[in-house]
Amino acid sequence: MSRPGRAAEDTVVRRARLRIVWTTGVVVTLLVTLVGAVAYTVMTHAQDAQVRREVRYGAAYGDPERPPGCMWLYGPGGTGASDGPEGFPLRADLDRVRMTGEPVERTVRRGGAAYRVRTQLRRDGDVVQAVLDLRLQLADRDHLWLALGAAEGVGLVSAVAAGLVLGCRAVAPLAEALARQRRFVADASHELRTPVTRVHTRAQMLARGAVRDGLPARHRDGLAAVVASLGRLGEVLDDLLSSATLSPGQAWAATRRRVDLVALARAAADEEADRARERGLAVRVDGPPHPLWVDGVASALRRAVGELLNNAVTHTPPGGSVVLTLTRGHGAVELTVADTGRGFEAGEAERLFRRFHRGGGGRYGLGLALLREVVTSHGGTVAASGRSGHGARFTVRLPQSAPSPPVSAERVRAWHGWRAAVPLSGRPRPVAGPGRPDRSRR
Repeated sequence: MSRPGRAAEDTVVRRARLRIVWTTGVVVTLLVTLVGAVAYTVMTHAQDAQVRREVRYGAAYGDPERPPGCMWLYGPGGTGASDGPEGFPLRADLDRVRMTGEPVERTVRRGGAAYRVRTQLRRDGDVVQAVLDLRLQLADRDHLWLALGAAEGVGLVSAVAAGLVLGCRAVAPLAEALARQRRFVADASHELRTPVTRVHTRAQMLARGAVRDGLPARHRDGLAAVVASLGRLGEVLDDLLSSATLSPGQAWAATRRRVDLVALARAAADEEADRARERGLAVRVDGPPHPLWVDGVASALRRAVGELLNNAVTHTPPGGSVVLTLTRGHGAVELTVADTGRGFEAGEAERLFRRFHRGGGGRYGLGLALLREVVTSHGGTVAASGRSGHGARFTVRLPQSAPSPPVSAERVRAWHGWRAAVPLSGRPRPVAGPGRPDRSRR
């Protein structure tokens, strides 16, 4: 039984193979149709020219007593062939030619058959009407249609067979590349998890030691930031490993939950605080005091907001400012990151989200391209606006999470009591309460 990741690769390969088969079939079918249309057009023009030549020659020089094959001639007064088709000669055409002297030629249908009729005045002054049977020409056209239909069917079957062969040969490198990519991501993520976990554990021990030894607050805060960053690095590796072993839908569903976008934005601003101070920038978060919930993967959304903030801090000169604004409306939560940096040209806004795009302001598009993929996978949108020399503004809109059921006051108090008792190690210590002695001071 294949794993979900392999099943996703098989789906991609199968779709690529079907696309090749479909494209080959369409191209071959169009070619056969084009060739058939050209052949039919050439044949019909040739037949029409031949019919015109025969009926004109018969009307001008044919003998009514011994007419050419498939033709009947009617002399003056409508006399002539006695075995001609019913309804001939055409008296109206004979009278018209006698009066005007101009020849009349047209196609007439009688009894389910078609005839080419030409009435003209001969040199000797007689009016003659030539009637040519077109059944042979029409039968040739029907046979050509049947031949073209058979050729179309054979061509389509051949195209499908050729498409299958070409699809297998052309998609084989794609399947191998996808398998190598999946193996690389899985192996790299798996191998990196152990050293990252060890460094994270060591950083936690150092942070606890800093609290125990009474180190200055700035050292404790720095160690806490290192612990948080290593924890997020572990989350990134877990996401990579999940994406390599699960299908994309399963990987997202496995870690999707309600995320407070306000808290996430404030945490991202805190992470960039030191770098912003070094650059002389002011970073501010304007948001409501209550949470704004969205459904998604916390680690992915955190990286998306961090990318926007990092992009703004990087491209804002000293003395500038970066403002994160969070609002809610129309069933969506909106996050806006505005800076007073170099900005970009108005026509460059959409190109910023292309991979490896570098704009006039020096903005690389790879991080923003990945940002758009994260936002769209959460059902949201991201847009950019700005002017050169007047800053940039990025707006992310995500669907608002459905409201959760109300929580009782007892559960809220219990939750805050548990959070207050959690040390840096992440393991809760006992909390004194009714019926429970306080052993933390022993």
